[in-house]
Amino acid sequence: MQGLVYLFVALSGLGLGVAAYFALAFTPIEAGLLGLMVILAGIFFHERTLRHRAESRLEKGIQELGRLLSTDAQAGQLLSQRVKALVDLDLGSRLDVLEADISVLGTVTRQVAEAVSDLENAHAATASKDDGTTSPKKPEASEGPKAPTVALADVRRLIEGGQLVHHTQSIVTLPQRKLYAFEMIPRLRLDDGKLADPPDYMPYRNKDGATVVRRVDRICAEQAIAIVRRARTIQDPVHMLVPLTATSLDNAVAVDQLLTLLAANRAVCPDLMFALEYQDWDELDTKRGAALDRIVEQGVGIAIRDAQSLRLDFAKLSARGVKMISANATTFLESPAKLSDFHSADINDYVKRFGIALCMEQVRNDQQILALLDDGIGLAQGPGIAKVGPIRHDLREDEKEEMPKRAAR
Repeated sequence: MQGLVYLFVALSGLGLGVAAYFALAFTPIEAGLLGLMVILAGIFFHERTLRHRAESRLEKGIQELGRLLSTDAQAGQLLSQRVKALVDLDLGSRLDVLEADISVLGTVTRQVAEAVSDLENAHAATASKDDGTTSPKKPEASEGPKAPTVALADVRRLIEGGQLVHHTQSIVTLPQRKLYAFEMIPRLRLDDGKLADPPDYMPYRNKDGATVVRRVDRICAEQAIAIVRRARTIQDPVHMLVPLTATSLDNAVAVDQLLTLLAANRAVCPDLMFALEYQDWDELDTKRGAALDRIVEQGVGIAIRDAQSLRLDFAKLSARGVKMISANATTFLESPAKLSDFHSADINDYVKRFGIALCMEQVRNDQQILALLDDGIGLAQGPGIAKVGPIRHDLREDEKEEMPKRAAR
């Protein structure tokens, strides 16, 4: 197309030169110069037009490129904002909730399968009943509360004589077996030198025995405070579980004495946890609950021992100051459905979400420890780990049994 334009310009110049030669009587040189000038003028104006068109196209291209770059910049900014929003998302807690929901779904599926199996067994038993092939179940014997073997009068006399010995049992972490806390076990030294455990000498919580029970609770609290104070003095702080009974919570004087003791030792209260039996916790009424809340306000924690069920509202437990809950290791390993609807490998992580430590007590052998490790349990206690005995030497009272004697008076 460009060549045709130049050819047309050349023919136009040649035609004008010839016309000027014949029509206007130009000389050949003048006619040639006229034709050459026409050709040069045509080429000049054509090139100028082409340059303007090229500049216009270039300007439009630059403007379009600018718009594209602006659009890309906006898209990049939007993408950056979305990436930043994704980074700021706390996916950990959502994943934990999702894992817990999946665990509950798996547990429900397992329970449905067990229910179907039970129905099939019941149907088979009904079908074979007419043939006399069913074997009657032997009723399980229910054990009542163990009666104390030491007379109440002897218990009073021995406590007043300073024969209440404060032994401890270690609670350790798994799998490192590092010390997590000591649980105080008050033992009574009998006249023959033998040591009686609490179930053997603790009296019934009736009118006569309540005074003795409250005295034991108070002595244990005083001794526990002395131990954690010594531990802080030697720059080796320890946590201590101290027994506390509903009998003490029922008595306003005993509660006030305990609050006074804790207020005077506020610095060591974070190292103390008062351990209640699961039955006492389950039977908390308004009066006992109010007393327990006043105790927790001093900065101590609460531990629930020998839990018969883990189907609990752990959010409410955490709000009331519960820091640890323990259950029987044998029951947890052999019949986990008796304790919880969660899978045994998920219950520890679920409880931990509420700031509560789950401990398995009465661990008896290494096989149980390995099984607990498989289920992700982090705390354990029992004779298979550490037996009940005197606390280590650097935490003992310098004056032998001075604290129990002083408390008894």
